[in-house]
Amino acid sequence: MSEKITAMIEEIKGLTVLELSELVHALEEEFGVSAAAMAAPAAGAAAPAAEEKTEFDVVLAGFDAAQKIKVIKVVREITGLGLAEAKAAVEGVPHTLKEGLSKDDAEAMKKQIEEVGGKVELK
Repeated sequence: MSEKITAMIEEIKGLTVLELSELVHALEEEFGVSAAAMAAPAAGAAAPAAEEKTEFDVVLAGFDAAQKIKVIKVVREITGLGLAEAKAAVEGVPHTLKEGLSKDDAEAMKKQIEEVGGKVELK
């Protein structure tokens, strides 16, 4: 980077928020551009990416203490874990039970666990 650019950056660092706002408006007027126009496409591009999520992780976030045994049984059934591993998974919440599931499979698993007193998050 040239010394001229470096000097400008250092000068800009010393400005207050109000002065920076004035600088942006002055640059927009001088060059006929808009800083908002550049930010809008970036924000618009991020939104569809969130909607296109196809893989979900099922995370056991908690459980009703009175239903602990039922939750362990369902976790064992769903994951194929042994009794000790399923118990450790339930007691070690939050715990990811399955990763990379389709939305339908993740929702079905969530419903199964919640029916017996578990609290599930889909990530």
